[in-house]
Amino acid sequence: MISTAIRVARVGSAAELAAAALMILGFPALMLAALVPSAPAFAAAAAVTYLADHYLHRKSSYLINRLSKVRAGVSIRFLIRQLLLILLLARMSHADDLIFYGAIACFIAFYGLQAPHGALVTLIRNRRRMPVATRNIDLKSRIRIPDAPPRRLLHRSAEKMLHLDLFAVIGILVSAVVDPDVVGFVGIGLTVGLGCLYVAVLLPYVRGKKVPPKADVVLASVDDWLGVYKPETVLYFSGSRDSAYQVNMWLETMEQLDTRPLIILRERAILNNLAPTTVPVVCVPGGVHLMNMDLSNVRVALYAANVGKNIHLLRVPTMKHVFIGHGDSDKLASVNPYSKVYDEVWTAGRAGRDRYAIADVGVRDDDIVEVGRPQLAPIQSWQGVPDGRIPTVLYAPTWEGWDGNPGNTSIVLAGENIVNKLVQADPPVRVLYKPHPFTGTVSKEAGAAHRRITALVEKAAAERAGDPRFTADTAAQAKATADLARIEARIAELTGTGGDRGDEAEATREGMVDVHKHEEIARLRAEWNDAYWRSFPAYEHRVIKGAQPRLYDCFNVSDAMVSDISSVVSDFIASGKPYAVTDSAELGVEEFKRQNTAVRAAVILSNSAAELGGLLDAVGDPSTDPLAQERGELKRYLLGPDEPKSIDQFNTAVADLALKAEARNVGQESRLGAVGADPAELTNAVPGQRGASAGETDGVSAG
Repeated sequence: MISTAIRVARVGSAAELAAAALMILGFPALMLAALVPSAPAFAAAAAVTYLADHYLHRKSSYLINRLSKVRAGVSIRFLIRQLLLILLLARMSHADDLIFYGAIACFIAFYGLQAPHGALVTLIRNRRRMPVATRNIDLKSRIRIPDAPPRRLLHRSAEKMLHLDLFAVIGILVSAVVDPDVVGFVGIGLTVGLGCLYVAVLLPYVRGKKVPPKADVVLASVDDWLGVYKPETVLYFSGSRDSAYQVNMWLETMEQLDTRPLIILRERAILNNLAPTTVPVVCVPGGVHLMNMDLSNVRVALYAANVGKNIHLLRVPTMKHVFIGHGDSDKLASVNPYSKVYDEVWTAGRAGRDRYAIADVGVRDDDIVEVGRPQLAPIQSWQGVPDGRIPTVLYAPTWEGWDGNPGNTSIVLAGENIVNKLVQADPPVRVLYKPHPFTGTVSKEAGAAHRRITALVEKAAAERAGDPRFTADTAAQAKATADLARIEARIAELTGTGGDRGDEAEATREGMVDVHKHEEIARLRAEWNDAYWRSFPAYEHRVIKGAQPRLYDCFNVSDAMVSDISSVVSDFIASGKPYAVTDSAELGVEEFKRQNTAVRAAVILSNSAAELGGLLDAVGDPSTDPLAQERGELKRYLLGPDEPKSIDQFNTAVADLALKAEARNVGQESRLGAVGADPAELTNAVPGQRGASAGETDGVSAG
């Protein structure tokens, strides 16, 4: 029942649910205490509402946001408590006393301070918001960016300001009980005085040297840096906060480019969720600012997603534009008609080329280049199950998608059947369950199925822990656990976890990566992954939550996988290991294979998962695996040849396209010269132009 209430209220824990209940019930109790009247009861109820409110704010509870949507925001809650205190004074026959009028004047004045306080906080945040935020770009030597205000001044500032009324509330309650008004007026003085002080302390941060330079100065400094760095290849990305993984998967590839790379982001939320990288990063929220940036040296622009804001860079003719995507699968997104706006579309292997030919969406075969998947380099090839270890099967279903198609995910119709058969398999196997992070965000049924599967895996793990057939090396696990703690502490130290982080302006100023630290963190993360798998028995069923360990790490410790139609399947094929895919839409084996290239070497499962034995047999005795040869052929078809390495193919494709862009630009300049036009007009079509108007920010007028 409690767990149901937690889900309905969308809170994170029973404690959070209890705090919300206490806060909501506390206000009727306050009114009752004021009407009785009872100062001790009022004080007790007020304390409960203060503490519960503070706890929910500290937890950033979803309920706090919801209350503000129904006109019960934090300011209203404090005002109601203060009005009820006035009612208490009146009911206790203090309506003619000086403290009664003092309390009214105090709360009116205190609320009068909320306006300048809120305005100053908003103004400070706006003035410190950079027109262009950067990482790994030296702006510190070019412009003055002052320190951010102390975090304690701006973090949850409205709540902190409102809580200053505590002094007045306590003082007035004391005066109401023991009569001397002096205590109440001391509290009133402290509340009003500290409120004025809070406002005064904020004032210096909206003027003078505590404010970052204006937008034109910042943009000029970025252009100055661009002129020195001369980026040649750009990775461009726009999307929601949840889509940051789509750009993060390309960071390591960008670091390995032979040309000078640059990453351009369009949303601050993406920048805040960007994984660590040594590549220079520019976040440009404004379309006009982007179009005015000097990107005249860029010859190749790479796009990881098809989004509307791509138009702001696609309009530039002096660079060649390439769609590289964020995964290779048989989903419709892999043959989006939008792709025909790019000069080239790069696919992993021949399968991607064939998809576009079959889809007939306007992408020419000549414009498709096969470059492999550089991200798959960490995936290890299968060598069979090591002696003395039971096989591991990874269940990695995708999420339910936006369209409600039953073929999107197996988790609703087949998930429990799959996991039940795996945990009951004989000979036994270990089950790793790693769901897609979006699971349950659209479908309640998918969310409920996920919770049931999680409970099923955890129950099976508990039963196996008590099974005498399975024994663990507790000493080795204890050492691995200690290693994990040591590594996590060092990573936290290197990344500054828990520190007093500055704002966007300060992060831009101090955003230069320490290469040695970056390399050490990468090494430590590899050590962490090794220690993680050693920290529990190799036979223990496990639900893999969160970003770590990564999906590819799960691939490497698994001997087989069950999944759905998604890029996860295409990526897993790089390992050469047996895999199964669920036909959740019940198309039938032949039709399912016809529509989905990646399942042609898979064990096809119905929703009952009755065919799972074929997968387990292949894992138990690889020599009898009937699909082994087909998997090898499919791997080459989907992902391209093993040699040359994918990163080399990728670099070659970048170099070839850069030559095409250069040839186009030289030809354009020659044509302009032949007709007597000023060659400088060529640069007017690229970012760096100063004629872009505010009306062009949405790209609608782009020609």
